Amino acid sequence: MGFPAPTELILILVIVILVFGTKRIPEIMGSVAQGIKVFKKSMESDEAHSPNPPAPEPPPAQLTSDAKDPQPGEQETRGK
Repeated sequence: MGFPAPTELILILVIVILVFGTKRIPEIMGSVAQGIKVFKKSMESDEAHSPNPPAPEPPPAQLTSDAKDPQPGEQETRGK
């Protein structure tokens, strides 16, 4: 599933125009652009105020075969 073909994009555009009308679309796009600008500004502000960079996550624990195997005569209680 890739990027929509040009005919699909035209069909989507026609549907959007029918639903919202030609006057509302610039208003909606302006609001979206303003929201993106505010979001970017707040992200830059948060990064500037962060005193310490985030510490890298430790590597995941690796399983070892040090687990105690049941000895002969011991009963295994799993599944009961």
